[in-house]
Amino acid sequence: MRAVAIGHLALGYSSKWEEVPSIEILFDGKQVIEGKATAFTNGAIEAAIIHSRALLEFLGLGGNGKYKLKEVANRQKDDSYIEKFGALTKLSVKDAITSSLAPPSEAEAALACAIYLANKALAHTTASFSARDNDSRLLDIAFKQIPILVINSFYIPLSIEPPKYELQNRKKTAINHSK
Repeated sequence: MRAVAIGHLALGYSSKWEEVPSIEILFDGKQVIEGKATAFTNGAIEAAIIHSRALLEFLGLGGNGKYKLKEVANRQKDDSYIEKFGALTKLSVKDAITSSLAPPSEAEAALACAIYLANKALAHTTASFSARDNDSRLLDIAFKQIPILVINSFYIPLSIEPPKYELQNRKKTAINHSK
């Protein structure tokens, strides 16, 4: 869920850029990498898409085209899935989309799009993903909804404290440029 939150942060930044800004990465205060900010955002968004798919499949949801969900019919013996934990059951498509803050059709499209992008856009060479297209808007919805689905369908029924996955804002420190 933390990877999804980081990807959501990266998507928020990248969708606002007219031009990709530069980035500097520091280890122990020493610059070790410089380049374009996509060095962070692309990987973070891609990791969030992959983790989103894994979490949705754990809950019992799969893709049925780019914008439609289906309930996973078959599980592999070595898969980790929600039904292996006590009396928990797969999440139905209806339950997944009606618990969203988005309208049901948009919620379904968002969750299905995350699965589709993991399977098609990241696993195969395809046209590049644009931070300003409809898929980006749908990912924003999915990245917000997926952790909530996991918490409500897994952690709460098992009375387990959910992990702290949300990112904490840090105050920016002033930089002295007069050296």
